[in-house]
Amino acid sequence: MAQKYERNQEASVYIGNLDDRVTDAMIWELMVQAGPVVSVHLPKDRVTQSTQGYGFCEFQSAEDATYAVKIMNMVKLFGKPMRVNMSGNSDRRQQQDIGAKLFIGNLDPDVDEKLLYDTFGAFGTMTQGGPKIARDSNSGNTRGFAFVAYTSFEAADWAIQAMNGQYLANKPVNVSYAFKKDAKGERHGSAAERLLAAQAIKNDPGMTSQNHSGIQFQQQMSGNSYQHGNGTHPW
Repeated sequence: MAQKYERNQEASVYIGNLDDRVTDAMIWELMVQAGPVVSVHLPKDRVTQSTQGYGFCEFQSAEDATYAVKIMNMVKLFGKPMRVNMSGNSDRRQQQDIGAKLFIGNLDPDVDEKLLYDTFGAFGTMTQGGPKIARDSNSGNTRGFAFVAYTSFEAADWAIQAMNGQYLANKPVNVSYAFKKDAKGERHGSAAERLLAAQAIKNDPGMTSQNHSGIQFQQQMSGNSYQHGNGTHPW
């Protein structure tokens, strides 16, 4: 009986938001730019044999997988930005939705998900979905705003402080906590949400490591002057 192959989770990435036309070969050709690829697997529907919008790519080393996340996340295939995250235990942390969700308004039409990821990713770890730009369902054009969710309120607070009023492409963006879906007029970032997040970290100490990049960025910026705009939020 053939032994079942087990993928090396530490050297693998999860790839989501894939178009139906994406094939294993396309992913292989794209990911090999980050490092030697061991395997690519896109789960398919048993009846239609069409892909299910996600897959996995295993590299020879964890370093190559980490590099792939950095350069491939939000790259577009057939007009859809791929979501590339480390597979394995890191997914559990990135799926934590604690309410640290930001609204980014007044977006220039040239701003895409990749630019938002590269810009706002400097402040801390985002949840697995990555930046989400609101787009017209027919034309696919941006509606001028987007959402970014972090795995910590510290990262979200710093992103607001650093980016509100700053230019992305040719327009200054407005950054604030997003309104909650089920609560009229109430924004994310409340004391109650922060208390729940603190309790979650206490119960799972491993979650604290994900904020390291945001802390490093704050340390780098602390000695620099940084112009913020007037700090008003028209939303």
